[in-house]
Amino acid sequence: MKAAYIQNGLVCIGEMPEPVPGKGQALVRTHSCGMCASEQHFLHSGQNVIDLSKKFGGAYAGLEMSRPFVPGHEYVGEVLDYGVGSKRTIKPGRKVTSVPIMRQSGSHSVIGFSHDFPGGFGELMLLDEDFLMEVPPDLDDDMAAMTEPLAVGLEHARRGHPTKEDVVLVVGCGAIGLGVIAGLKLMGIGPIIAADYHEARRDLALKMGADIVIDPRELSPYEPTPSLGNRRVNLVYENVGLPGMLPQIIASIAFDSRIVMGGYCMEPEQFYVFAAQNKRLTVHFAGGEEPQDMELALRSIADGKIDVRSWLGERIGLSGVATAMAQMSGPLAPVRTVVDPRLL
Repeated sequence: MKAAYIQNGLVCIGEMPEPVPGKGQALVRTHSCGMCASEQHFLHSGQNVIDLSKKFGGAYAGLEMSRPFVPGHEYVGEVLDYGVGSKRTIKPGRKVTSVPIMRQSGSHSVIGFSHDFPGGFGELMLLDEDFLMEVPPDLDDDMAAMTEPLAVGLEHARRGHPTKEDVVLVVGCGAIGLGVIAGLKLMGIGPIIAADYHEARRDLALKMGADIVIDPRELSPYEPTPSLGNRRVNLVYENVGLPGMLPQIIASIAFDSRIVMGGYCMEPEQFYVFAAQNKRLTVHFAGGEEPQDMELALRSIADGKIDVRSWLGERIGLSGVATAMAQMSGPLAPVRTVVDPRLL
């Protein structure tokens, strides 16, 4: 099959072996796949991610940078067939997405970060049939591919146990932060304050449901807000993933507040426990989405309750993957570039 793959920190285009489904595995032809910053990490610091997984536990421990792997974990595709002995719960020809996890055959692998289970930057994938979710046939493929990134934000949103008495701050308005805002809005939580350095991302935060947007270079989002009766934020969602964010939030936030760490920081972080204890703070560390978040994300996109069209940028074929991945971190980059591996 044709695929864009990563090997030795480079994006390559070429032929990869066609995957063969085993029991409990569906063979799927990819239609659309979103491009996530986690894939870009492997171009610059892939070995660090692998080493951290080996040291602390993680699904990336089995990767070898010298061997090719096909990324892409935000996908929608068409079921072609199943392995012998499978339950075949969704008929061939139907469109599906799934949590990007393979648990069949006694393994636990992340689809798109595995040498055995290629992701959506290739023409064919193997998906765990227990995690398959059927996509409505009239839902646009690129919109359906936003299910997984939206689901991450929905998971993070509920991880903070928000209530209608909270004043919420979302720091960082990339895909995760925007998904958090959408999830909070879906739960009827507000007011929501969003902080980001980039005007375009602040505009997107408003579209997703934020009530107030702030450029933190001009105004501290932790100070009393006059338009909210001088109330202060007491629930912060961090979606940046840079060292220094947690101690900054701890130093700035009010007493008895809660913090949800959603950004993926790969570097050591230092903070004074003394400061957090004195304020009686609670810190939650959010992870990836769960099936319930995927189901809610897909349903919310399909019925129009959450509109993710503003996330979508260029639609590219395999030959555009390397350039798009190199440019995806810029302030003017779209929230998601979508790859169609059927196109060169």
